[in-house]
Amino acid sequence: MATPIQIPPHGGALVDRVLEGSARGSALERASHAPKVTLNAVGLSDLELIGNGAFSPLTGFAVSADYHSVMDQMRLSDGSVWSIPVTLAVGREVAESLRIGDDVALVEEGGRLRGILELADKYDVEKEHEAETVFGTTESAHPGVARIYEGGEVYLGGDVWVIDGPMDAPFAEYQRSPLETRALFAARGWRRIVGFQTRNPIHRAHEYLTKVALEISDGLLVHPLVGETKADDIPADVRMRAYEVLLSKYYPLDRTLLSVYPAAMRYGGPREAIFHAIARKNYGCTHFIVGRDHAGVGSYYGTYDAQRIFDEFTPDELGITPLFFEHTFYCSKCADMASSKTCPHGDSDHLTLSGTKVREMLVSGEVPPAEFSRPEVAQVLMEAYRPEVTTT
Repeated sequence: MATPIQIPPHGGALVDRVLEGSARGSALERASHAPKVTLNAVGLSDLELIGNGAFSPLTGFAVSADYHSVMDQMRLSDGSVWSIPVTLAVGREVAESLRIGDDVALVEEGGRLRGILELADKYDVEKEHEAETVFGTTESAHPGVARIYEGGEVYLGGDVWVIDGPMDAPFAEYQRSPLETRALFAARGWRRIVGFQTRNPIHRAHEYLTKVALEISDGLLVHPLVGETKADDIPADVRMRAYEVLLSKYYPLDRTLLSVYPAAMRYGGPREAIFHAIARKNYGCTHFIVGRDHAGVGSYYGTYDAQRIFDEFTPDELGITPLFFEHTFYCSKCADMASSKTCPHGDSDHLTLSGTKVREMLVSGEVPPAEFSRPEVAQVLMEAYRPEVTTT
């Protein structure tokens, strides 16, 4: 069977900034004489995703021209669509100690070397302007805005090289680079691949829309985000157990691939929907599911703002096809999953539960109704939320 033609990466070529062999040895020598900057969890995940091509065409942290262009126009300075600046913040004192043209060793907490930055630019963070343009608010209650406010005053820009990946990366069997997912898609003969971004367990509503997407595609990439999230989000290890049990029992395994996306959550609503779509294009997806309040938090974004933003770009310049879904629910009169597009009945016939309500049920040992969540998924969540019993 001929290898199927694959969707081109964003920008036309898959970036590879991961060093091996003699090139890695040379970089280790350079880094040993370079000043060090410690990356937080977001910086480390961004470094990894720049390095493996998930953030193609980015080759490093944003320089000033790209930072301002992305904020104000949702494009890189070369005109390519890009919706959220990928930046590296440091304190002013650290920035003043660094010189343009220098190498900067990028280390994790504890000092382990992870990469090297070829410093090309340093510039002031426009905290309120970035918050307003990227997140649509300057309120520090927004987790993405809080991250900006709590960060350093200066951004460092320039190309990066990855010297070493994370030690003992979680979910090792599901860790795949864009090159690896593309190879798997080709081996399976998939041409139309739907990507599904998730940071929550897959309940019946999400199951419904992913299976509708499977009806029009060759394969489904279930691609949970496992980087940094809010403290009250369900932990990644719990979610992964729920994904495993659901996919093993209710999905065709020859048409489904579970793989992790080691990115940090930015809670950027509409802009993050574009950001997520471009990344999944780089992983080889031709289509991307955009549901209700994609990447939203609180009440900062309208229910379908994350779908409307796609109208601001032509299909050719975005290069991946969004699949828009309405809010879905179980309808007692239809006796099935449905949405407002397919169900004629009123709200009183629809089963909908908030995340808060589901968490309350789990903590109290109450099983969510089967119409909302598969019992196997509910069991995983109940075990995770069950209060520990202490003895004296």
